[in-house]
Amino acid sequence: VQLVESGGGLVQPGGSLRLSCAASGFTFSSYAMSWYRQAPGKERELVAAITSDGGSTHYDDSVKGRFTISRDNAKNTVYLQMNSLKPEDTAVYFCAARTSGSLFLPGSYAYWGRGTQVTVSS
Repeated sequence: VQLVESGGGLVQPGGSLRLSCAASGFTFSSYAMSWYRQAPGKERELVAAITSDGGSTHYDDSVKGRFTISRDNAKNTVYLQMNSLKPEDTAVYFCAARTSGSLFLPGSYAYWGRGTQVTVSS
């Protein structure tokens, strides 16, 4: 089983990035997917989530209207489009997969990626 994030980097405030998470080794289309992030010295927090069929999404209030989560089950990939980035969005971003349990609890997730660094700075 693998979840591999990509697309992170350094961007100026107001800029955009698109993160990707490629899944392998499990039936991707059966899993709800989420993006979490963790800033230095802070707990891991849920950013966005999407159901297994892509029909429903959830966003943290801090990213609503700026970030969009989507998935392509044919490509076993989940995406996070991040627009209007702010310095406070700086963190390591992780994708995670779950079949049950609360999307708000990291312990509900069966699989995690290693993360990709996003730095928003001028």
